[in-house]
Amino acid sequence: MRFLLACLFAALAFAPARAADLPLIDAHIHYSHDAWDMLPAKEAINVLRKAGLKKALLSSSSDDGTLKLYAEAPDIIVPELRPYRSRGEIGTWFRDETVVTHIQERIAKFNYVGIGEFHIYGPDADSPVMRRIVEIAKTNNLILHAHSDAEAVDRLFAQNPTARVLWAHSGFASPDKVREMLRKYKTLWADLAFRSEHGSGGKVDAAWREAFVEFPDRFMVGTDTFTPERWYYIEEHAKWSRAWLADLPQDLAERIAYKNFEALFAGMKIGPK
Repeated sequence: MRFLLACLFAALAFAPARAADLPLIDAHIHYSHDAWDMLPAKEAINVLRKAGLKKALLSSSSDDGTLKLYAEAPDIIVPELRPYRSRGEIGTWFRDETVVTHIQERIAKFNYVGIGEFHIYGPDADSPVMRRIVEIAKTNNLILHAHSDAEAVDRLFAQNPTARVLWAHSGFASPDKVREMLRKYKTLWADLAFRSEHGSGGKVDAAWREAFVEFPDRFMVGTDTFTPERWYYIEEHAKWSRAWLADLPQDLAERIAYKNFEALFAGMKIGPK
């Protein structure tokens, strides 16, 4: 109740004019191999800077793309390790034991903040490879960034109840379902990448507003550059995000915009070992 009242009073001070100045961290960016020629590393970083991003959580197929951008701008790039060595592995990686070796070799040489974004659904989350990934994340204190349905999220937490999971796209679930999952798991966060129904015309949808108010510390914004062309949407997406965030009380807007990200990844080591 105290937080809600504070939010209501703060809303009066958070004028739309301040939206353009709101710091923003993008929690869902990829720089995969099919983007490297179209958008060299320097240009990609310029896109992020032009959008006014403080940070970007980055994973790539292959991971070399992530390391390219980190080397170019370690002040912006927050690297996570994607299991895929190419796009073609999205539907097969969780049955490929060589993925575990790949993950182990990469983690031995570089400090990442998480493993993902990876695609896993339903019973596949209990595959031997996925179980090993959950163990590796636990041992190395890494976030699991899961593009999953609710059933797969349940299975990940059944394997490790203390796991920290960032639910990509909020599972493409309804606001009510997202709230249900966030109530169930205290260490589950949700990114809003590739979704638009929560904000339109600078206004926040009523059902999503209830979710944001109930869980002010669990949501993050994201773009999802899953194809190279979406890199040219990053700046526009940042403007759109700031517009709907301005419809929220200031403290809540700041949490979703960047503070929740900073809290989740605070103190984590990044870079070569």
